[in-house]
Amino acid sequence: MIPIKIVSANPLNPQYEYLKDAADIINQGGLVLVPTDTVYGIAADSKNEKAIERLYEIKKRPPEKRFALLIDAKEKIEDIAVDIPVVAYKLMDKFWPGPLTLVFKAKEKDTIAVRLPDNLITQKIITLSRTNVVCPSANLSGEPASGEFSDAIKDFKGAVDYAIDAGPCELGVESSVVDLTAHPLQIVREGAIKKEEIMAVAYKKNVLFVCTGNSCRSVMAEAYLEKKLQEDGRNDVEVISAGLMMLPGMGATEETKELLEEEGIDVSGHRSQRLTRELLDKSDIILVMENLHEERIRQLYPKALNRVYLLKEFAQIKGDSLDISDPIGKSIEFYRQTFVVIKDSIERIMNIL
Repeated sequence: MIPIKIVSANPLNPQYEYLKDAADIINQGGLVLVPTDTVYGIAADSKNEKAIERLYEIKKRPPEKRFALLIDAKEKIEDIAVDIPVVAYKLMDKFWPGPLTLVFKAKEKDTIAVRLPDNLITQKIITLSRTNVVCPSANLSGEPASGEFSDAIKDFKGAVDYAIDAGPCELGVESSVVDLTAHPLQIVREGAIKKEEIMAVAYKKNVLFVCTGNSCRSVMAEAYLEKKLQEDGRNDVEVISAGLMMLPGMGATEETKELLEEEGIDVSGHRSQRLTRELLDKSDIILVMENLHEERIRQLYPKALNRVYLLKEFAQIKGDSLDISDPIGKSIEFYRQTFVVIKDSIERIMNIL
């Protein structure tokens, strides 16, 4: 039996020295019992073989059952996993940080399970440790996990080096686990997030419209597609828009608002947003207005290119040019001609989506 230090931490404003002590112990190959948003877990350095062997031993866990990694930022998944599918980004966008563990193809192994917990204490410990941290639930293998410190510590008082009592975990239920390496994806464990919620997000199509300023063409396309989907009673498509070159937070042009008002659509609340990698990652279909937009995305993020189409191309509209010209600074008649083309395109793609 080893000596253990138990500290009580404020879950909303945890004492820095406790977090630093926990991180240092993990870096030294120790085991730390920590709260998460789901249940209490035991954190260890994934790269320390002795720590991992000890963790398997105290949990009496079969060696073929791997431990999941906890990370402190979504972006870190790029350093851990490969061939990340669009559905993964949709699930991460919706449920991370939170009680969802995702299984990916790994860079160093065949597969790896990863989660971003919604718990300040655990996130800060991971950040301070500067290593990849595994954190299985604090229970003997086959026994129920608990969100109560008293239940979690009872079997590990002489087995872990440090323990943080932050009161009851928020959820008290283990995370749901989704295997993204299976086709179609598989719900390995239904935990805090119900299967229906996961599947609804996974199989909803994300359509992203891109133009230059996100004040005219992409706004028209987004608003009109949303209207058509609503008229058809469909909720299986999510529509967003963005611009390549603009100041975020700008409204739609007056001409755009006027034309959409004629369709019974109010876009007075629209605020422009810049195209980001995050938007591209989670979009199943990316529809652009001009060849220059497609080329710019090719330069910025070639990984998304097989999901990028010119709107007129995707709508299978024939003609000498597949570009939809920018009406900014032009007459209301030019705007109207542009909107007619966009409306025609949207009506054609309704059966494709």
